[in-house]
Amino acid sequence: MIRFGPSGNSELFYAQGYKSSLDAPVWLKNRNLNAYEYSFSRGFTVSEFVASELGKKCKENDIEISVHAPYYINLANPDDDFVEKSYNYILTSIKYLKIMGGHRCVFHPGTCGKLSRDEAFNLLKKRMKILVERIKQENIDMSDILLCPETMGKSAQLGTYQEIAEICTYADYLIPTLDFGHINSILQGKLKTEKDFEEIIQHLNKTIGEDKVKKVHIHFSKIMYGDKGEIKHLTLEDEIYGPEFKPLSVVLKKYNMSPVVICESRGTQAEDANLLRNIYLEN
Repeated sequence: MIRFGPSGNSELFYAQGYKSSLDAPVWLKNRNLNAYEYSFSRGFTVSEFVASELGKKCKENDIEISVHAPYYINLANPDDDFVEKSYNYILTSIKYLKIMGGHRCVFHPGTCGKLSRDEAFNLLKKRMKILVERIKQENIDMSDILLCPETMGKSAQLGTYQEIAEICTYADYLIPTLDFGHINSILQGKLKTEKDFEEIIQHLNKTIGEDKVKKVHIHFSKIMYGDKGEIKHLTLEDEIYGPEFKPLSVVLKKYNMSPVVICESRGTQAEDANLLRNIYLEN
């Protein structure tokens, strides 16, 4: 079953007097949404108790919760000590995800820094294999967990959909987070038609297999971009920058996919998640 929901809480949530994410599951259910992404963008500031309570409320309201690991992660950093921290950010995110009763952990793979793209990507591949081995050595049960490296939106970042597909071949539990706003930014606005979206899905089918592709994680929003890629997130009302969701929704149905679709619109993520859901149901 395809699911729709927001990343974090929209401005409307707070404008209506809600202050705690513990109120989000009921609020989302009342808006016909059934997914929610909790972000550890700046670190782990939530207690395990609150994480557990949030998970219980999500389960009670049929909301599938996912987490986004901290933004500090860079598996392509040449400094081994820094990368050790990145491993720990990912492992701690998985721990919290399990406490919440969720199944999907999103993370940003890394940046090129002063390395060439080839050098940085080779380092990322090496580090990803170490991460997979680390998870095995620490006996972390990944039977119901999906680790989801994200496609990125800036030219200095690693994470084209081709790069993400390649590193997702390293373990069964690795599946892509396809951020179509990021992909569109890298492609300089060329993600327009059903064929454009279908080419991405076909590449993934060949690389990681149809079973994985059917359950990919999706981030969707319109994003302003420049010569170097992503500048800032917009709302679905924007008529200048893309991408549009309708052609993607047709492709999702054509390939019988059942992803979790997380809307990252700027301030209106819950309202726009509902718009995405309606577009999908209407096609």
